[in-house]
Amino acid sequence: MPDQIELATDRGASAPSFSFERHASPVEANERARLLENPGFGRVFTDHMALIRFTEDKGWHDAKIVPRAAFQMDGASAVLHYAQEIFEGMKAYRLADGSTALFRPEANARRFHDSAIRMAMEPLPEDLFLASVRELVKVEQDWIPEAEGGALYLRPFMIASEVFLGVKPSSEYLYAVIASSVGAYFKAGAGAVSLWVSQDYTRAAPGGTGAAKCGGNYASSLVAQAEAIRKGCDQVLFLDAVERRWIEELGGMNIFFVFDDGSLATPPLTGTILPGITRDSIITMARDMGLTVREEPYAIEDCRADAESGRLREAFACGTAAVVAPIGMMKMADGDFTIGSGGPGQTTMRIRDALTGLQRGKVVDQHGWVERVA
Repeated sequence: MPDQIELATDRGASAPSFSFERHASPVEANERARLLENPGFGRVFTDHMALIRFTEDKGWHDAKIVPRAAFQMDGASAVLHYAQEIFEGMKAYRLADGSTALFRPEANARRFHDSAIRMAMEPLPEDLFLASVRELVKVEQDWIPEAEGGALYLRPFMIASEVFLGVKPSSEYLYAVIASSVGAYFKAGAGAVSLWVSQDYTRAAPGGTGAAKCGGNYASSLVAQAEAIRKGCDQVLFLDAVERRWIEELGGMNIFFVFDDGSLATPPLTGTILPGITRDSIITMARDMGLTVREEPYAIEDCRADAESGRLREAFACGTAAVVAPIGMMKMADGDFTIGSGGPGQTTMRIRDALTGLQRGKVVDQHGWVERVA
């Protein structure tokens, strides 16, 4: 019989219980240590995963932690035909005192719920989302790399699993959380990244799914990202779908700009941009530092003019995977331009150091964002 794990958080909240089936042949400790020396990003996976199922007659049920394994899926499963699926990205960190913590998991739970609503999927109760993530981290905390920038990347996701070819919301769903040991997203010493400004492709349109974290948004960005790579750039930058002039976001990250008066600006959340948790955290932390932060539209022609005049001093991208990535150059069909010195800026690095310090327990947590789980 599988062990029973009674979940409880440090905050004293009651939580559902998950059954636990321990992996019969987990990765040996010495092999795990070898893998963690240089895990890269998204290639090294842990021994276990969390699973919960939904059916109309039972609701959400059968919550468990089990050995990670391939899914068996019927070819008529709804997700394969109508793309009802959503996901999240978050990390577990090793703190300075040796404990393990999550960063703002309630925000991920809330966004996962909102994404489900937009994709006509059955929302997973937020307490179940949080319980699944917390418990998997407790089981797999030994998979967190010790190297600088190392973390346990968590990927909660939900797919439509009903076997039916009619065009309608699925009546069955499978929710899972897998975990991957990761290092830094960009190579160490890479400095600032370069962006290709896509003028042929857009990421999302008003009324679409831009604010939901669903795979279709990322699938539609891949051709533009491939174009960026061909142009010698690290990432693609998307403009709005209507006028093709307003800066929105990268393929998988939000963007900020730093001006000569010390203020910051970022595109507003109008339904076409993913409401990034890192983005929201940076806005709050920058204001705590006494910096002015504006959420306002910014046209690409103004960005070029400000960079050339010196008004725009720095720019950076942000997200769970990369945290904060300085931007040094933007390339377009009608010419390139450099931002500031072309390398990491002082304000960018100040914000990155403050955020990573908070996530790893080196900075006082004034907002209650860091939750110890093990």
